[in-house]
Amino acid sequence: MTSGEPLLLSPSYLAESSKAEAPQVSKLGSFGCLCSSTSFSSSTYEDCESRSSSILDGREAVSFSDKNVLPRHRRASLLSQTTCEFQSADTQFFQRFSVECPQREGNEPASWGMMELQHFPSSLGISMLSAEKERPNKSQQVRHKSAQFEDPFSSECDPRVIYVNDPRRTNSKYEFTGNEIRTSKYTLITFLPKNLFIQFHRLAYLYFLAIAALNQLPPLAVFGRTVSLFPLLFVLFVTAIKDGYEDWRRHRSDRKENNREALVLQFGEFRMKKWKMICAGEVVKVHSDETIPCDMVLLGTSDPNGIAYIQTMNLDGESNLKTRYARQETVLMASEGSFTGLIRCEQPNRNIYEFTANMEFNEHRIPLGQSNIILRGCQLKNIDWIIGVVVYAGQETKAMLNSTASQSKRSRLESYMNRETLWLSVFLFVMCAVVATGMGIWLIDHKDQLDVLPYYRRRYFGGQETGEDYKFYGIPMEIFFSFLSSVIIFQIMIPISLYITMELVRLGQSYFMIEDRWMYDSSSGSRFQCRSLNINEDLGQIRYVFSDKTGTLTENKMEFQRASVYGKDYGNSLHVASDTLQEISDAESLGGQNRKLKSEINVDLNLKALLRKGLVDKERLAAHEFFLTLAACNTVIPMMTTSSASSAQDHETEAINYQGESPDEQALVTAASAYGYTLIERTTGHILVDINGEKTRLHVLGLHEFDSVRKRMSVVIKFPDNAVKVLVKGADSSMLSILEGHSEDKLGNSVPAKIRHATENHLTSYSSTGLRTLVIASRDLNDTEFSEWQEKYEEASTSLIDRSAKLRQAASLIECNLNLLGATAIEDKLQDGVPEAIESLRQAGIKVWVLTGDKQETAISIGLSCRLLTQCMHQVIINGTSEGECRRLLVDAKARYGIKSAENRTESMIVNKGTYEFPDAPKLTTSDVLVPENGSDAPTFSGAANDMSEFCREEVSVSDTPLALIIDGNSLVYILEKDLESELFDLATSCEVVLCCRVAPLQKAGIVDLIKSRTNDMTLAIGDGANDVSMIQMADVGVGICGQEGRQAVMASDFAMGQFRFLKRLLLVHGHWNYQRVGYLVLYNFYRNAVFVLMLFWYILYTGFSATSALTDWSSVFYSVIYTSVPTIVVGILDKDLSHKTLLYYPKLYESGHRHESYNLQLFWIMMVDTLWQSLVLFYVPFFTYRNSSIDIWSMGNLWTIAVVILVNVHLAMDIRRWVFITHVAIWGSIIITFLCMVLIDSIPNFPNYGTIYNFASSRTYWMNIFLITILALLPRFLCKLIHQIFWPSDIQIAREAEILRKQPKQLGLNPKNDIS
Repeated sequence: MTSGEPLLLSPSYLAESSKAEAPQVSKLGSFGCLCSSTSFSSSTYEDCESRSSSILDGREAVSFSDKNVLPRHRRASLLSQTTCEFQSADTQFFQRFSVECPQREGNEPASWGMMELQHFPSSLGISMLSAEKERPNKSQQVRHKSAQFEDPFSSECDPRVIYVNDPRRTNSKYEFTGNEIRTSKYTLITFLPKNLFIQFHRLAYLYFLAIAALNQLPPLAVFGRTVSLFPLLFVLFVTAIKDGYEDWRRHRSDRKENNREALVLQFGEFRMKKWKMICAGEVVKVHSDETIPCDMVLLGTSDPNGIAYIQTMNLDGESNLKTRYARQETVLMASEGSFTGLIRCEQPNRNIYEFTANMEFNEHRIPLGQSNIILRGCQLKNIDWIIGVVVYAGQETKAMLNSTASQSKRSRLESYMNRETLWLSVFLFVMCAVVATGMGIWLIDHKDQLDVLPYYRRRYFGGQETGEDYKFYGIPMEIFFSFLSSVIIFQIMIPISLYITMELVRLGQSYFMIEDRWMYDSSSGSRFQCRSLNINEDLGQIRYVFSDKTGTLTENKMEFQRASVYGKDYGNSLHVASDTLQEISDAESLGGQNRKLKSEINVDLNLKALLRKGLVDKERLAAHEFFLTLAACNTVIPMMTTSSASSAQDHETEAINYQGESPDEQALVTAASAYGYTLIERTTGHILVDINGEKTRLHVLGLHEFDSVRKRMSVVIKFPDNAVKVLVKGADSSMLSILEGHSEDKLGNSVPAKIRHATENHLTSYSSTGLRTLVIASRDLNDTEFSEWQEKYEEASTSLIDRSAKLRQAASLIECNLNLLGATAIEDKLQDGVPEAIESLRQAGIKVWVLTGDKQETAISIGLSCRLLTQCMHQVIINGTSEGECRRLLVDAKARYGIKSAENRTESMIVNKGTYEFPDAPKLTTSDVLVPENGSDAPTFSGAANDMSEFCREEVSVSDTPLALIIDGNSLVYILEKDLESELFDLATSCEVVLCCRVAPLQKAGIVDLIKSRTNDMTLAIGDGANDVSMIQMADVGVGICGQEGRQAVMASDFAMGQFRFLKRLLLVHGHWNYQRVGYLVLYNFYRNAVFVLMLFWYILYTGFSATSALTDWSSVFYSVIYTSVPTIVVGILDKDLSHKTLLYYPKLYESGHRHESYNLQLFWIMMVDTLWQSLVLFYVPFFTYRNSSIDIWSMGNLWTIAVVILVNVHLAMDIRRWVFITHVAIWGSIIITFLCMVLIDSIPNFPNYGTIYNFASSRTYWMNIFLITILALLPRFLCKLIHQIFWPSDIQIAREAEILRKQPKQLGLNPKNDIS
């Protein structure tokens, strides 16, 4: 992961990325190979609206300085005359290019530029569209421009104009928003309609609303009109209360935030003013440790150099301090208290890492950038005060524009549940059709007796003849009304309570996941976070895990280990001595103070000795510039803290703490200090470096920060002797091609060629041991080169259009013909428990793929150390440089290892007899499940696996040899095409491990989408940085790591945690529990409602097919809402089939989720058959018992109500695996509450069932019926479970028996691990 990569896309990035979506190969004039001798040509950028105008023949668009488009063959011949070498597949844009100075013929200047741009699959469209949506309005889009630098204040730019200290003029003309923020959804007036509108997005709610509306019609009034509304109103009310409480908390937070106060310049002095009253153009003063109220351009600080230190934890989660600068031109303005000027800046956007603006002051145009703006939510640190002018306020601040919630995901099990709900709807329709048809037949057969028969009498017969008639609408209408009335009676066949039950269960599950002490990271103090409550059960079905490397598998805490200087390798013998703490004494300049680093640094004594020599030979000069580059070419800020002396003789000590946005930069600067090159001060215009006790002041003339296009960083330095140098560091892929004379000496006989060759060997060696590498180089600039660069640099710095692209072009003027100084190697150690976690995941049937931006050698080394790769695996390496080569490599690999295409394999899910089965995840036997995670069940292979020449001649079966696919981002550019995706899919899914190197963020999302779009397997992506956001959002489940690179990944994730090793417990324990609970919860809810409905259906068949119910209206309503809901919720939250120790010790138990053992179509049909039997017993046992008695209808209904509640609760009790006190209370308490409610209902005189239970419950026959119903209904289920568990036990059952019978691993002769976390 590269810390310099931006999270949000700049306009230029969007323009370039939008080109990348073209379906054909296109070539754009861009970033010519520039040096001092070349003329300048810029690339063409267009937005979505003007994209088509720049595409030539649908494939090519070239921008030349003379604006004439050459024919295709002429361009090819022109390009063939050059010596520039270009590569594809950049890590950020799926394109990588190396820029090199062209060779001139005669005195003709070369003026050209070309960059190959490959087309990408449509599967990445989601990511690109999401990036385009970040542009809030049309004025922010990048316009089509000519090849030359245009006026930075073109009308097409539509910049925002801010008059400094003149808010009235600023806001009266442009009507900017105020600084009041609002994060709440509702107001008092809009809450009811808006909340109901949101809730009724669920179709089930519309269904029950229609049922309630039908019940209001007189012919269809089966239940009481008020009673029929109760279930829907209850669900709506509970959800509204939850939403209202959450929104009330947001309102309270908004009021607190808006009523905070800040110092605002009013009438010539700073006065307190509420935040919500601040507007654009006002000048604000902020003191130390205060929060910034809005986005402000820095005008001045208490530091004379205009430096301010801010903490952006509230914005991006990073705790390290960042530096912002006030322009030297405005520092004097702040000190004098006279604030004037005009600022033109870009329109509000979400990019927190970029700001483009200019300031007009005293007839000068001053460029403003990201280092000159402080964003709302940041805190001021280590400085007394700052003064700034407001440019964005309220909802237009970058913090508020980034506060939108991520798109919610939907559970896979919930989608399956909708399929079963459709089947229940079919059953409902069939039952209603049977009732309506039966009623029609009955009416026809008894049409002459309707005056005297019950249920359908047309005339009322009472004690007195009143002449009142019943409403009789004729046989056809009565049949239709009977159908609708049946729908009302059987409505709970579709369980409305299931939705709110699932929400409450998921909420309870999330609570226990958050409170799990085994997933608490004590080092960072971060707890597990559940940011999405919709997909808890998906954690139990994960098939693929896509992981980032840096910061996810590793700690992202860099430590300098090795260095290659002038072709020599240093760092083999590192020593830590007292002097290596860098206590640099300088009594003359520091007044008797010592300086030391806060951490110990290992140094190489030979390199240390070399640096003590005088600047006499080339090797010493190269070492000098090498460490000077490490100290100067960065954005690190040195923070000095003074500690008192331990004795009177000792001097005071200054401890240096380097603060930087990148852990790599901090490690390099710390290493330079350890070798005597200590950075002690940094301002906007200079840096101060202590070189072995001698202070050297270096003037910074320009800084080109790291970006993912150039993949390097450079700084232009003016030395005290007026010499000007450019110091550069970057990735080897971008640095080696711009070195001086790299293409001239083909034989490598010159000294620079030998140094380069040795350095490349060192880089390969470093990468093979898992170290992160950078190449260091420099170059002297003459007056002509410097003047040309300075002119372009100043033009680019003040441009409001494509500033970043023009700065890259300016950088290419000086980032060529570099002198190689050496290379660095930094170690990023693995996190604790990573190898064990990966091994457990693999034993659980989960395939782990690593997607990283590091070099291939580094990724392979880390893969071996974390047990992702093993020595017995055959490595299939795909490194193609063209589409044809990639196709050949893929086809050869498939043929070599006997891999069949997806159409001919049975890798995908098979539906067999309603059960989801996975042939590549065979069901475990008793012996399989008792193999612990540290057991020796890994396959062993014979033969010379490393003899690739012999190996390549054989066709090896995938089932015999585990394969590991290693592929780079350059190959993915060509492979992620529609005609090559299938080849990659066949090969990748046949491998145990896939390792993708040098991949861009969008390529990570493309790999995830490759699996999602072609399989039904669940995917999980885990990462810690901004470049992992697209991957996290693409996967079914996204997990963010609270690491060193901010909170971008956390904010985009569904779950967040502190360490990768917690993923083991999250999936194997909580994922298994959640899936088992929710799967059973859904099936049980279907059963619970279906058995009740079928009981009513059998009764209606004996009442002339009339819409008559033996149950009271309130009993029907309370059944699923009160009588049986609490036990379901409690069991869904607390039930555990296995302990966490067992699940961790036997990872293969997780495969039950892959086989869908807890929820599948076969279980649904078995449940429906069981439900049919139980409903028959429930109805016919009382029916035959009281067939010849004089019992009334309400007494029978009373018996059925009590019996069905007891039956479903005992049914639930039979399936509970873990009994705790609250489970007993819920199960048996539910039965008691049901009985009490019925006593209460039967005690109301106005009800027709008044006094029923008092007379009926005193009979022994009543209780014997309930007992007989329970036994007969559950007996077949009990016998089937017993037989199945004896003769066909599942893995879960075997493990449960081992737990119950205390067959612990020690009794089996196994030694469990102590760490089960």
